[in-house]
Amino acid sequence: MLAICFTFYRNTNHLQLIARYSRGLEKIFSNGDVYYGAFKGMIAHGKGKYTWSDGTVYEGDWEEGKMTGKGKIIWPSQTTYEGDFSGGYLHGFGTFIGSDGSIYRGSWKMNSQHGIGRKQYPNSDIYDGCWREGVREGSGRYAWSNGNVYIGNWKHGKMSGRGVMKWFNGDMFDGCWSHGLRHGSGFYRFADGSYYFGTWSKGLKDGPGTFYPAGNKHLSKLNLEGHKDKRQKQLSHDSSKDTEESVVPSVNRSLSDRISSSFRWGSGRFSHKTSSLDDDLGRSDSMIEMMSLDRSCIISHSSHDGQNELPDHRTVAYEREYMQGVLIKERIKNLSKLSHRSKQRLKFAKQVNRRSCVDIFEGHRSYYLMLSLQLGIRYTVGKITPVPMREVRSSDFGEQARIKMYFPRKGSQLTPPHNSIDFYWKDYCPMVFRNLRELFKLNAADYMMSICGDDGLRELSSPGKSGSIFYLSHDDRFVIKTLKKPELKVLLKMLPHYYDHVQAHDNTLITKFFGAHRITLRHGKKVRFIVMGNMFCTELHIHRRYDLKGSSHGRFTNKDDIDETTTLKDLDLTYEFHMDRLLHESLFRQLSLDSAFLESQQIIDYSLLLGLHFRAPEQLRSLLEHPDSLHKAENTNAAVDGRTGYCSFVQLFPLMRIVMNSQHTVRLDLDNITRPVSVTCVISQGELLIPPRGLLLVTHEPGSVSTTPGPHIRGNALKAYSIGNKEADLILPGTGRLRVQLGVNMPAQANHKIMQAETDSAEVELFEVYDVVLYLGIIDILQEYNMKKKIEHACKSLKYDPLSISVVEPKIYSKRFITFLEKIFPRQP
Repeated sequence: MLAICFTFYRNTNHLQLIARYSRGLEKIFSNGDVYYGAFKGMIAHGKGKYTWSDGTVYEGDWEEGKMTGKGKIIWPSQTTYEGDFSGGYLHGFGTFIGSDGSIYRGSWKMNSQHGIGRKQYPNSDIYDGCWREGVREGSGRYAWSNGNVYIGNWKHGKMSGRGVMKWFNGDMFDGCWSHGLRHGSGFYRFADGSYYFGTWSKGLKDGPGTFYPAGNKHLSKLNLEGHKDKRQKQLSHDSSKDTEESVVPSVNRSLSDRISSSFRWGSGRFSHKTSSLDDDLGRSDSMIEMMSLDRSCIISHSSHDGQNELPDHRTVAYEREYMQGVLIKERIKNLSKLSHRSKQRLKFAKQVNRRSCVDIFEGHRSYYLMLSLQLGIRYTVGKITPVPMREVRSSDFGEQARIKMYFPRKGSQLTPPHNSIDFYWKDYCPMVFRNLRELFKLNAADYMMSICGDDGLRELSSPGKSGSIFYLSHDDRFVIKTLKKPELKVLLKMLPHYYDHVQAHDNTLITKFFGAHRITLRHGKKVRFIVMGNMFCTELHIHRRYDLKGSSHGRFTNKDDIDETTTLKDLDLTYEFHMDRLLHESLFRQLSLDSAFLESQQIIDYSLLLGLHFRAPEQLRSLLEHPDSLHKAENTNAAVDGRTGYCSFVQLFPLMRIVMNSQHTVRLDLDNITRPVSVTCVISQGELLIPPRGLLLVTHEPGSVSTTPGPHIRGNALKAYSIGNKEADLILPGTGRLRVQLGVNMPAQANHKIMQAETDSAEVELFEVYDVVLYLGIIDILQEYNMKKKIEHACKSLKYDPLSISVVEPKIYSKRFITFLEKIFPRQP
C-alpha cells in the first residue's frame, strides 16, 4: 500500500459538473474522481464520500479539504482501513485489513503503525504490543500458531533485550535476546524440570554454564518455581485476553492490562508488509535448539576400575563450557559438599564493609549517582560542543580548567528539573577531552546517546578490589569508573603528556579517556569519575579475561572463586599465543612505546587486560547434531580400527590435542579419553592430519567490514605477513568479517602445554591447541610511584623476592612487563 495523504481538489477548472442536492454537493473531476458530500465554501468539509478513478473509495469526515476525523477507505485490492484520520493521514486508532487476510487493530501515526496495536498474520500468528515505524518495537507478546509464545522486548521487528520464550513442548527460555536469537545471559528450563544457566551468542551456548537435572535440591533455593508460576500467569493471562477483545474499536479494551501498563509509545512509518516471525524464524520448532543435548549429555563417567558410577542428580550440578554451541569441558559439582563452604563465603561477603566511595551509596544512592552523572555529562558536552574547534592551550589543562554548575532538583535558569538529589557538578579540562573525543573519532551525539540515552547505564554487579563503582553504557561502548582523589590528581598531572602521546600514536594500546568529572553531594561528599572506552566492546563472546602485570607474588585466583565474570591473573595463564609475524611486530612495537611513556610519567601497577574469544573449529560443527542423534551417542565407546586407521572417540575437548617429540613427529593422544561428544579424525601412519584452522586472514576491504562507531574506530588496519604484507581482515566462518586492529580482532593460536615426559630418551610434550581472537589494552595507568609506594616496596622486599612483587621502580616495572609478555607472545622464527 502506498502512503496516502489526500487533499480535496481545489482547482475549479477541472470541475465538469456540480449538481446541487438537498443533502450535499457532487463534484466530478476531469480525471474521473468524484466527491459527494458537504462543503465549506469550495472545499470539502463535514461528511463526504470521495471515489478515485482507480476504484479507491473513502467515506467519512473531512476538514478544510482533508480527511480528518472518523472514516473508512477501501482500496481496489479490497484492503480496508476504518478508524481515525488526521490531515489526510491514517492517524489515531483504527483497524487495517490487508488483502492477504492480515488484521492490524491499534494506534497509527502519519500512516505508520505506531504505539500499541494487535496484528494477526495470515498464518494465524498474533503479535500484541508496541510498534514503531511499522515494525515491532518495545514490549510485546508474539504467539505462534503452533503454540510457541514470546513475551518481552523487541527492536527493529526482532526479539531484542530481555524476554521469555515458551515452546509448545513445555520448554522455556528466560534471558537476553538480540536480532531474534538468544544472546547474553539467561536460563533454559526443560519440560521435565531440569535447568541450564549460562550465556548464549547468536543463538548458541557460548561460555560457561551450569546444568541442574530435574529434581535437584538446589533448584528450590533459587525460587524458580515462584518465577515459573509468575511467568505462567502472564502467559495464560495474555492468552485469555486475546479472546476478550471487543469488536467495537476501543483503545482501552484492545490489549491486556499488563501489556498496556508496560508498553512504550513510538512513532514511525506504515508498512503493511510487516511479516510474521515465521519469515524470520522459519525454524521456530527448531528453536528448541537441540536443547535435549544438555540432558542426554548427563552420562556415566568411568572410574579407574572400569566401573560406572551414576551421580545422584539431586545433589550434583554439571559445570560446562561451550564454544559456539560445542561442549568443550564439563565438571561435576557436588552441591551437598560445597553448600556449607558457599554459605560461609556468602556470609563473609555480606559482612565485608568496604571503606570507599561505595559506602556513600547504599539503597537508592547509586541510582541517584547515575542520574546525576548523566545530567552532568549531557550539560557539559552540550555546552562545549558548539564551541569552535581549536588547538588546546596550556590553560586548558590542570584543575583550574573546569566547568562548574549547581543542579537543584527543582531546576534553575540554566539547568532542568530532575529526579535525582541536589548536587554540584564539575567537569575537568572540558576542551581537552572534547578534542580527545574528536581525536578518537567519537561523535558528540553518539557519546551522549550511549551514556545519557533512555536506556541509561547499568551498574556492574561487583565493585573492583579498590571499592570503585563501575557503570557500563547500554551499548557496552563505555566504562565509567569512580576514582580516588590521588588518582584524579595523577590524571590531571599527566594529561598534557597523555594528549601528546595518543595524538602521535593512532594505535596506542593505552586506555582511551573521554571525560573526567566530579559530583559533590550533600554534606560535602565528593565522587570523582573517569569515562573510558570498553576494550571488550565486541559481539564475540569473551570466554577468558586476564589482568597481566608481569609480577608473580599473589598473582593467582582461587579456583572456587572463578566464574564467568572473573578476571584471572598472571599465574592463572597457561597459554602461549602464536600470531602472524607482522602482527607480532606491530604489537610489541606499540607495547614498547606505551610502556616507555608510562615509565617517563613514573607510573607503575598498570597491566595488560587480555580477553580471549575461543573458536570451535569447523570440523566440530557436526557436534551440533539433531536431538534424535544425541541419545545414540550416549553409549558410544572409543575405538580404533587398525586396518583402516579410522579413529572414532568421545572426549571433553581441547579443540586439538597433539603429541610432539624431538623429531617433530605428531601423533594423536588417545590417553585419558572421556566423554560426552564424539569426534572423528583420520590417522595416517601414526600422524594426525591436523584440520585447517577456523580463522582466516584476508586482504582488507574497507567496504566489507563494519564501520559502526565505537571505542575501536580509531587506528589503522594492520598488515599481515601471511597475506603478503597487506592490510588484513579476519574472517570467522559462520560469524562475519572483522577489521584487524592493534588490540582488536587479532587472530592467534593458543597453545597449552599439559604434560612433559621422557620416552625413549626423547622429550615428549603434550599440547592443546586453540584458535582464539584476542582483545587487549593497557589499563590502570593512574598509580604514581610516590613516597607511599617506595615505602611499600621497601617493606615487602624484606619479606618477598623484590622482583616478584608488583610495587617496583618504574624502569624495572616496564622492563619486567615487556619481558613477561614476550614469554606469552613468543616471536615466530
